[in-house]
Amino acid sequence: MDEASGTFAADGAAGTAQRLRAVIKEVSGRFFERDEVVRTLVVTLLAGQHSLLLGPPGSAKSELARELAGRIEDSRYWEILLSKFTPPTKIFGPVDVGALALGEYRQVFDGRATTADVGFVDEIFKCSTAALNEMLAYLNERLYHPESGGAPIPCPLIGAITASNELPSGEDSAAIYDRLLVRLEVDYLTDPANFAALIRSATAASAPTVRTTVTLKELKAAVATAVPAVLVPEVIVDTIGALRAALRREGLIASDRRWRQSVRLMQASAWLDGRTEVGEHDVAVLIHVLWDSPTERRLVERQVLDLIDPEGKEALDLEEALDDLEAQWAAKDGQAAEDVSNWVITEARRKLNRTGKDLEKLREAAVAAGRSTTVVDRVLGRQQSLLHRIVSEVLGVSVGTGK
Repeated sequence: MDEASGTFAADGAAGTAQRLRAVIKEVSGRFFERDEVVRTLVVTLLAGQHSLLLGPPGSAKSELARELAGRIEDSRYWEILLSKFTPPTKIFGPVDVGALALGEYRQVFDGRATTADVGFVDEIFKCSTAALNEMLAYLNERLYHPESGGAPIPCPLIGAITASNELPSGEDSAAIYDRLLVRLEVDYLTDPANFAALIRSATAASAPTVRTTVTLKELKAAVATAVPAVLVPEVIVDTIGALRAALRREGLIASDRRWRQSVRLMQASAWLDGRTEVGEHDVAVLIHVLWDSPTERRLVERQVLDLIDPEGKEALDLEEALDDLEAQWAAKDGQAAEDVSNWVITEARRKLNRTGKDLEKLREAAVAAGRSTTVVDRVLGRQQSLLHRIVSEVLGVSVGTGK
């Protein structure tokens, strides 16, 4: 081994990326319908950025964060559920009562955000006014200004996973929202087969599972050295410029800071896949960066896919047909069961099957062109889910076993 050549470092980085891919596969296997969410959370950590899981209570946001954090050996993990009354000392360190009795004002930082490598902050937008400025400095600059004054304390935070049941309201929570580069929507399970598997898992004896991990040292090396070394070709710079212009025409304007930070996300995506330079596929991560409300997300997705993924763009067009069909089904609520059953047999099932075949053709085309099938797979999953739901709920026919 020639240490000067960097061969060992490269092999080590490749091994770390390979194990992280295994982590993503294993965690995705535990959490149904969360494949893209899990991968994007890992990419965000590799970029040294923060993420938001936006979804209703009981959609496994905190469990997912704990599972991912538990795959980093030797790391210090911290989590908290915020409320509008949470004081800064509960987040960053309580007062040392023993020292206070001796006339010395000192905080205990162990086990708090101040010493954490990875953090999970639930109900992030309920951050109290008293803690707001410290939380902003913590997320943006990795600094904490102690209660006793003096120099700010550097914090080792690599990235925070945050969660909320709702979008921010008001200037204070909007300031925090801006610090969360990646926004991910999570919802309850949609596929009846996956829901059935979830119910079975509650009663089945847990079998021993493979549990791949990476060390904190390996993760830090990837964040500090390996990911920033990934090249960003001029063609990608041009693609990002075209995307920015397209979004501006639609009235969506992101800050220069957000665009600049997003470059590291694309580098992290490429590195995770074992590539040395950013490709078009990596631009897809910007779908989770450039929107403020869920209604804007679909518009961003369309503009991104228009530039990098023609099959994915067509899949979104087919998804609109699924939206229309689901709306038709909802409009039949209260109608005679026989009429609804006839509609399913003569119209809905036929349309869903045709959409499924069209999506399968798009998938084949994407594979043949060497492009990502992520969006096509997602829409195909929704098509299958809607088919299962209609057949099981209207016709009473049981569905498959799912994942």
